[in-house]
Amino acid sequence: MQRIRLRYTKRGRLRFTSHRDFQRAFERALRRAEVPMAYSAGFTPHPKVSYANAAPTGTGSEAEYLEIALTAPRDPETLRDLLNESLPDGLDITDAVESRTSGLADRLTASVWELRLAGVETADAARAAERFREAETVEVQRRTKNGMRTFDAREAVVSLEAVADDEAITHDTDRPSDKPCAILRLVVRHVTPAVRPDDVLSGLRAVADLAPPVPAAVTRLAQGLFDEETGTVTDPLAPDREAVPAASTAAVTAAAKAPATEGPR
Repeated sequence: MQRIRLRYTKRGRLRFTSHRDFQRAFERALRRAEVPMAYSAGFTPHPKVSYANAAPTGTGSEAEYLEIALTAPRDPETLRDLLNESLPDGLDITDAVESRTSGLADRLTASVWELRLAGVETADAARAAERFREAETVEVQRRTKNGMRTFDAREAVVSLEAVADDEAITHDTDRPSDKPCAILRLVVRHVTPAVRPDDVLSGLRAVADLAPPVPAAVTRLAQGLFDEETGTVTDPLAPDREAVPAASTAAVTAAAKAPATEGPR
């Protein structure tokens, strides 16, 4: 059984697609592309697809991940192209690698988010971010199925800063018009309870009275392992790509060590 790991996006209006809606669209794309999917056992078999840490509905993303299991081998790049032909614009497969290592979900320990605050001046956003960083704790509330829950939104935040517009990475369809628009870059660890971008926005309102006049446009730029030395979030598919040349080198080395056979004279 072959396993393929995919990175995909949610852009533009499709940021409002729920995770269940995406599952349905993706499974239709698998059928249209005639992907030889492995299925679960039981009375209601379903394709073996593992989704990892999906972004909340209403947020865009450049870095969502999933893994599929196949009954027959396929070239990852060819598979990516076939799926993109069957998916709606905005839901795009941007990377595909064969799974050669374990624990993809374990490598998703932090995310980089971009928050576009239409109607907010950059200087105001920068001051609010500074107050948030300086606070030891920032208590926020979130409504859950068990009622309101209070938790600290500060501890999980690695960095929060205002960036210039030319440093923004969000997709063109997410950009506002000519109104003032502050852009915040956020790096947050995946902890329990999860601290989401809207929790950080609630924290900014609490510590600095920063309240954008319209809802923020939020996009996940990356997710992966957090590198403590560099302060960056690394590519979770890199270990699978790096394992390919390592496997090839091992095969070449084994062939070189094999005893030579003498041909006919």
